[in-house]
Amino acid sequence: MLHISRGKAAAILLTAALVCLCALPNFFSDSMVQKLPGWAQRHIVLGLDLQGGSHILLEVDANDVRRQKVEGLRDDVRRVLRDARVGITGQPVIRGNTVEVHIRESDLQTGLTKLRELSAPIGGLLGATTQRSVDIVDAGGGLVQLTVTDPSIVQRMRQVVDQSIEIIERRVNQIGTVEPLIQRQGADRILVQVPGLQDPQRLKDLLGKTAKLEFRMVDLTMPVEQALQGRPPPDSEVLYGPDKEGRMPYLIEKRVVVAGGDLTDAQPGFDQRTSEPIVQFRFNSSGARKFAQATQENVGRPFAIVLDNEVISAPVIREPILQGSGQISGSFTVQGANDLSVLLRAGALPAKLTIIEERTVGPGLGQDSIEKGKLASVVGSLMVIVFMLATYGLFGLFANVAVAINVGMIFGLLSLLGATLTLPGIAGIVLTVGIAVDSNVLIYERIREEVRNGRTPITAIDAGFTKALATILDSNITTFIAAAVLFFIGTGPVQGFAVTLGIGIITTVFTAFTLTRLIVAYWVRWQRPQTVPI
Repeated sequence: MLHISRGKAAAILLTAALVCLCALPNFFSDSMVQKLPGWAQRHIVLGLDLQGGSHILLEVDANDVRRQKVEGLRDDVRRVLRDARVGITGQPVIRGNTVEVHIRESDLQTGLTKLRELSAPIGGLLGATTQRSVDIVDAGGGLVQLTVTDPSIVQRMRQVVDQSIEIIERRVNQIGTVEPLIQRQGADRILVQVPGLQDPQRLKDLLGKTAKLEFRMVDLTMPVEQALQGRPPPDSEVLYGPDKEGRMPYLIEKRVVVAGGDLTDAQPGFDQRTSEPIVQFRFNSSGARKFAQATQENVGRPFAIVLDNEVISAPVIREPILQGSGQISGSFTVQGANDLSVLLRAGALPAKLTIIEERTVGPGLGQDSIEKGKLASVVGSLMVIVFMLATYGLFGLFANVAVAINVGMIFGLLSLLGATLTLPGIAGIVLTVGIAVDSNVLIYERIREEVRNGRTPITAIDAGFTKALATILDSNITTFIAAAVLFFIGTGPVQGFAVTLGIGIITTVFTAFTLTRLIVAYWVRWQRPQTVPI
């Protein structure tokens, strides 16, 4: 057991050295790190509690999700019956979560058959249940009621949260922040933590906007003043411009010519004629085709660029726009144009998000936490070092060397993974120091026992490492399982603690057994001891 080939010894030392070297960029200045190769620039990211930043808790607007679900069902009813050429009286109307439609008696059975296709099992093809997405009732007299079920709304809410997390992550990443934490909390909430962000208001503005962009035509069949006084045409609605332009009203057609989902790129820029900030956009092939057709057919008419039901611009089409690109102007500031381009590139949120909790952590608090964490780490480590030296003498020194390398490897792996270090993570590192020497204690006590049983020093040392291995593995595996559970079930600070604890357990098994055994093996080969100095 104590015989280690030169190849194995070189591999052990090289592994420890390389992993520890990965921690070096954390001690360099940013300017020096930038000069290193790309693969060597990875370092530990300080969490929100250490370097300050913004903490925002968002909640999905359940009423908005429900409204979209019911309005989508109404549009589907209209489309299905029109495609099937089923005669209806009037238009489908919404009452709460129910869509009501009057079908002619002669087409009632055909209409019911087609409408039942809109009701699908909750859960899709795999996990389908007896619950349906839509309940369909024949109320008599040709009246058919289609009700969106509660399980269907819950399923949609789950999908909205998942989609929102992806979009929020794209938005936050594009403003140049480092390692944001974006995760689900509960059924309808999303936690966003952005360490180091100095402008929390900008983050709120980015996250609070749905960014639903639409290109629609302006309705010229009726003056907007008349629409405000009476009833606008059924296929049009009155929308308003931004506050800075006096909330000017516009009569806008409900039909969407091109949606924001057809955008492939959006970049801030400046108008060559006026030097005002603008947003330049480009459509995909489908959007370019629809936009070209719309501008060809409506030369001389104004069209509206609508963002979250607000008209940000309503230019007149001077000539057909066939290139699939254009620009949006609307008295933007430079940052406003940049933020709008970020929103458009990231995509629209599927539903409205409301900020229900906001906290700003100052960097001073984080620095104080770092200093106290350092102090706790130093004091804890010194006490462990003194205890091991006092209890096990020279072998205690071997254990302390292994612990020092263990801590270096922990920081190296955290850097290599680009992990976020939080205050609970520091606590996990301090705890790992205790766990590391605990493995050495098991080995050394086993060696003492073998010496008392009459073995020679070399055979006692060999037996101590051999027989303690199973116990070390069992104790560390069970602790690692607990760390994994904390990581996958816990959130925020709990995950930070679990990450450092889990990595520390892996490095502990390597250093406390493999590296310590290498040190002891070379000491035995060099000294040929007659007694064990424990």
